[in-house]
Parts: sequence; structure tokens; C-alpha cells
Amino acid sequence: MRASRALSGAFVLVTALDLVSLVVGFRAGHLVTKPLIMPLLAAFAARAGGPRLLVAALLCGWGGDVLLLSDTGPAFMAGMASFAAGHVCYLVQFRRHGPPRARVGLLAVGYAVALVTLVVLLWPDLPSGLRVPVAGYSTLLTAMAYTAATRLGPVAGLGGPLFMLSDTLIATGVADWPQLPRPDFWIMLTYAAAQFLLVRGALDARPAPVAAYREVRSTTP
Repeated sequence: MRASRALSGAFVLVTALDLVSLVVGFRAGHLVTKPLIMPLLAAFAARAGGPRLLVAALLCGWGGDVLLLSDTGPAFMAGMASFAAGHVCYLVQFRRHGPPRARVGLLAVGYAVALVTLVVLLWPDLPSGLRVPVAGYSTLLTAMAYTAATRLGPVAGLGGPLFMLSDTLIATGVADWPQLPRPDFWIMLTYAAAQFLLVRGALDARPAPVAAYREVRSTTP
């Protein structure tokens, strides 16, 4: 428990330092702190007993983070592929939590409308070589967010849309749309929060250990 708290505290501290670096324009600080965020969260997830696919998803996110530190086209494509692999890990893991927990018709429609609207609006302004990859990646990301909401509950359900928002901010930058002041700050804020909420939701959704269940049963009159 102490180690888990130390790792979660280190994750929060390094994320805060990264955000401060972005606010003040200290690029060197961002270059140092950004590659540390996901490994710390992955270590926390592993220490807390998280499944391997959950840890793998975070390490794929780390790969994407490092690759996107470069501004080159090939690095962007490789980073997107790394994040896509992470979403596949999340999807497979989240589906192991059983069938949807509630009626999901309206939620499915909402996510589908958001996906189609985003792709249609971005398509004309994206470089031609990125249109299909971005559309495919957006579909995978939306499927992950939907699955998190329907299989894990509200905590992970909030993480999914935040991840979508973070990547939408990246995509609008690539499309050369008007940006908020300090766009990288908002991208990293929503991204770090999304990853943490997905991890927290996945850990909270784990079934109770069989041994603990048997102990409770044995003490029941």
C-alpha cells in the first residue's frame, strides 16, 4: 500500500511539473517530465495488482508520448500507431469485465454521432495522407471510450471522453484550426487525467478475490 501511494504521488507530482513547464514555456522541463508520466502510472497499476493488458496499454501510451515529442510526420504516425495499440489493449481488457452494465442504446448513438461529426469536420483540413489513419484511429478511440463507460462504470466512463478530447485537440492542431492559448497544456491535462481515470476505473471494477468472498460466507450465520 505504501509503495502504491508513493507511485501515485510521484505520478501526480511529475504530471504537475510537466503542466507547469507547459504553462511557462519551459520546453526542457517538458522534455524531461513527459516521458516519466506513463511509466509511473504503469508502475502504480502493476503494484496495485492491475492486469497485464492494463499495464501494456499505459506503456503503449508512453511510447506514443515519446514519439510525439518529435514534430516529424513519421514520428506522428508511429506515435498514433502506438496509442492505437494501447486502445486495443484497453478494449480487450475492458471487455473481460462482462456484458454492458446498463442500457447503452443512447450512449452508443451519442458516441457514433460524435465520431462521425468529428471526422466529417476535420477531413477537409487534414493532410491527405493523414485522413484515413486519423479516421481509423478515431474509430478505435471511440470504441475504447464507449467500452470503458459500459463495462467499467462512471470513473472510467469519464476517462474515455477526456481521452477523446485530448486527441481531438491534437487533431485540430494538425488541421490548423484556431487553438486555445497554450494548447499543449490542455492536451496533457486532459490526457493525464484520462489515463488515470481509466486505470482507477479498471482497478475498481475488479471482482472481489475468491478467498475474501469465502471468508465472508463462512462468517455469515
